[in-house]
Amino acid sequence: MIHEVDEGIRRLLDAAGVPGSRGDLAFEAPTTQWTARRNAPAVNVFLYDIREDLTRRTAGATEVHDDAGELLGWRGPARWFDLSYLVTAWTNRPQDEHRLLSEALACLVRAERLAPEWLTGSLAELGLSVGMQVAGPAPEGRAAPDVWSALGGELKPAITLRITAPLAGEWTPTGPRVTEGVVLRTTEGVDPVPRRLRYDGPTAAEGAGFSVSRSRPTPADRRRRGEPIR
Repeated sequence: MIHEVDEGIRRLLDAAGVPGSRGDLAFEAPTTQWTARRNAPAVNVFLYDIREDLTRRTAGATEVHDDAGELLGWRGPARWFDLSYLVTAWTNRPQDEHRLLSEALACLVRAERLAPEWLTGSLAELGLSVGMQVAGPAPEGRAAPDVWSALGGELKPAITLRITAPLAGEWTPTGPRVTEGVVLRTTEGVDPVPRRLRYDGPTAAEGAGFSVSRSRPTPADRRRRGEPIR
């Protein structure tokens, strides 16, 4: 699911022309080593925190049917996670960085969720809304200065981006359709004789058996206490 969110963000920014044909869009950690390797303007989208939204956790599986109404299996409930990103711009001049960061901000604030055409894989199959929060309050846990300190770099202006996405529940497929009864094979003499047990439908077994349900005799009326024996 995480890589599918990355792809959704990439498609969103690419549709708006950010960072453009002369720049790079990277999802690597912006460490000093990455900075040293960079040789073109870049927009970096760094995932630094993942937390489950416990308020949206549910229980119970859902039946999944095909177009003909046949049951395909059961899908467990999705679990929702908040993925927190830092979006930064990297050029050789601060003015160019601010311009590139402004373009990224203008693109991100236009949408409140990742559109269906930007979703792939399980996110597209689930058909659930993938929400976005841009430049909102910092989530609990790591703060931006702590992230830069851990990366070993200097503090840079960054756009906080939080994506709330579902992780698909466990899939349990149905078993094969039952088309035959229970078949017992016994040996009488030399040739095995298949017999089927109380099943009126078609079967691949041949020969006599218990295919016809036998009616049970009606129990006799019980004698009441004190009545003469008949």
